[in-house]
Amino acid sequence: MKILLFSRQGLKHSSEELAALRDAAHQFGFEYAVNEEFAAILAEQIGWKIPLASQYRFTVGPQPAGTVMVCYGGDGTLLEGVHRLGHEPIPVLGINAGHLGFLTSAPNEGLKALFAEVAAGHLQVERRTLLHVSGDFAEQPDSSLALNEFSIQRHGAGMISVETYVDEQMVATYHGDGVIVSTPTGSTAYALSAGGPVVAPACACLVISPLAPHNLTMRPVVIPDTSHIRLRIRMRHNEAFATLDNRSYAAGKDATFEIRKAEHAIFLAVPHNISFYDTLRNKMMWGLDPRS
Repeated sequence: MKILLFSRQGLKHSSEELAALRDAAHQFGFEYAVNEEFAAILAEQIGWKIPLASQYRFTVGPQPAGTVMVCYGGDGTLLEGVHRLGHEPIPVLGINAGHLGFLTSAPNEGLKALFAEVAAGHLQVERRTLLHVSGDFAEQPDSSLALNEFSIQRHGAGMISVETYVDEQMVATYHGDGVIVSTPTGSTAYALSAGGPVVAPACACLVISPLAPHNLTMRPVVIPDTSHIRLRIRMRHNEAFATLDNRSYAAGKDATFEIRKAEHAIFLAVPHNISFYDTLRNKMMWGLDPRS
């Protein structure tokens, strides 16, 4: 069995954590490959030198059946790891070495037990919707896909307006800081902070959420994931930018973007004893009695 280890620069991993990751990978005899940025960190911090033949750069390429990508970090790390997959149908397991971690639900503690589940094939695999976005980016994105959300946001102090259409029917012109289009997976990310609903990952829908709308009656809208969404920016002197998950691109006056559900999905691997509702309850601390 093969694992693709992925992490990114700028994360503060302790030598003890990295050594535990190395030991767990070796204990179960996995064949492995590591992204070149993480390989440099492993060599520098714990002396684990990954052969060049076992390193990958921007995309992982075709892999043997049964391969699992293991992203070590927070949700941002997993999002970046997903983009390295391209269109490869490889399950992605996120180990939470970050903070909140809705996507990286597997705990950092007990790495050996977690890798034992990987080796035994006991992971559950959940199909997650991706967005496909095309439009007037100032710079062509390296990928047109987003797992969490696509957003248009103001850049500067002035308000922007975003005309929003669903299946060629006008929903509204949102005046304010911008608009987010999120998948069910992304409902617990940026859209949640904008007042959007929490959506179970299996729901076949998308969510349109205004960002700080000037008209306070504006509320998030849940639509079928078969819908075609078109967003058009209207502004006078302000600047705006468009984001695909954690990647930002400039967007000019009158820029238009088309958003659809992507033809293919990604597959999120989770330990068999951790459900979406467990994660939601624990991360949001629902049911915690503030009096205790």
